[in-house]
Amino acid sequence: MILRSLYTAVWYAAAPLIGLRLLWRARRQPEYLQHLGERIGVYRISMREPVIWLHAVSVGETRACAPLLQALLDAHPDHTLLLTHMTPTGRATAAELFGELAPRVQSVYLPYDFPWAVARFLDHFHPRIGILMETELWPNLVEGCRQTGTPLAMVNARLSARSARGYARTGALARKAFARLSAIGAQTEADGQRMSDLGARYVTVTGNIKFDIAPPAPMLALGASFRNRFGPRRVLLAASTREGEEGPLLEAFARLCPPEVLLVLVPRHPQRFDEVAKLIRRAGLSVQKRSTNDPVMVDTRVWLGDSMGEMYAYYAAAEVAVIGGSWEKLGGQNPIEASAVGCPVIVGPHTFNFSVVCTQAIEVGAALRAANIEEGLGMALELLDNPARRKAMSEAGSRFAQSHRGATGRTLDLRIALAIGRLAEAAGAKIVLNSEVSRIAKGEVVADGKTIKADAIAHGDGGLGRSVLGFVSNTCTHDAEQTRRNARAARESI
Repeated sequence: MILRSLYTAVWYAAAPLIGLRLLWRARRQPEYLQHLGERIGVYRISMREPVIWLHAVSVGETRACAPLLQALLDAHPDHTLLLTHMTPTGRATAAELFGELAPRVQSVYLPYDFPWAVARFLDHFHPRIGILMETELWPNLVEGCRQTGTPLAMVNARLSARSARGYARTGALARKAFARLSAIGAQTEADGQRMSDLGARYVTVTGNIKFDIAPPAPMLALGASFRNRFGPRRVLLAASTREGEEGPLLEAFARLCPPEVLLVLVPRHPQRFDEVAKLIRRAGLSVQKRSTNDPVMVDTRVWLGDSMGEMYAYYAAAEVAVIGGSWEKLGGQNPIEASAVGCPVIVGPHTFNFSVVCTQAIEVGAALRAANIEEGLGMALELLDNPARRKAMSEAGSRFAQSHRGATGRTLDLRIALAIGRLAEAAGAKIVLNSEVSRIAKGEVVADGKTIKADAIAHGDGGLGRSVLGFVSNTCTHDAEQTRRNARAARESI
């Protein structure tokens, strides 16, 4: 409690800086000044109950959640789905991907982690369940969900060794937050172990949901049109590059690569498109922008991918890709999209945010690792000159992506743990679950000397599913009105 109070005090002290940071970001991206009330838990929209809440921080998490979002809508046709974000690009991506599903799917900003703002958010939407995508963990949000009885899960969860060390330095603050999560679906055994070491109790390895995203047919068609635009030139893609990487990349490209090689450069952050265009010209390289839709000239050295949501198309149009975020100490970028379309990948030395998937891709022959960008471009040139090896890597990538599918279904199975937790709450018991899914599937758990039976949830998909959320909603006494009362009480107690 003391640590969380100190943590909250830091948030209050930093409030003026948060406002200044929004203004600073708005210079490049004016959307940061929109929907400001939502940042403190003030919302104009309302949603038909019952509500499933899914938090996807930014672009990557929003795209990753697509299979899960659709599966939740299909499994729970009587529920609406609330998507929350922290960035305008995440919100824009949600509008692009799920706009046609409105009003059943709506997007807002998650408030900053002030206790009263969290209480307002929960009081306004009173979700039946909260699902956090990948890495976002806010202590006051977790506590607010505990006080209102809202089950909170973290899915597609990943935690690098570096991030784990950062959490560990906060001591009991992080341990309590992890311990109070109702369920965790980790991407890998290593991710799950690091979370368990930090106090998480209900950890299951479910895999990476991104593997379940099939390359959209329109994006593959767009990639083919890009390829036609390039003509007979060989195409090297620099995907999702970050600040500090483009300069050395462009210098090495100008020095090592012949004119017949076209570099397709796609920065990760849209607010940097103009900045990167200036870097290209400064390197003495001719540049065209994808946004102009002009024919690609034979003397153009760099084609700047200044668009959002088209990464599948860029991978489909390229013969080899070097992955950004891995050439500086930034943690890398996920190679799954490239593998799914069969694009050979070269990563740099810094892939700690995606260490397992990158290692696996290298082991099966879908990717290569280089020590620096110069070595990476040298590898890329060798692949461009070796069609047989490119083909082998392409086929390995496709097999790799196909073999790791199924995470969405395993993630949906986590509903059972959340349902059992609700049943225990309804019975007035404190529950400690073991990790044996088979035991949970029987619908029987012993807690505080009470045997809690839930035979109704032992039927359906794989013996786990039926509409667990619906079952919980109909069975447990902790209904929406009770959630409102608890939220008001929590807010008033602050």
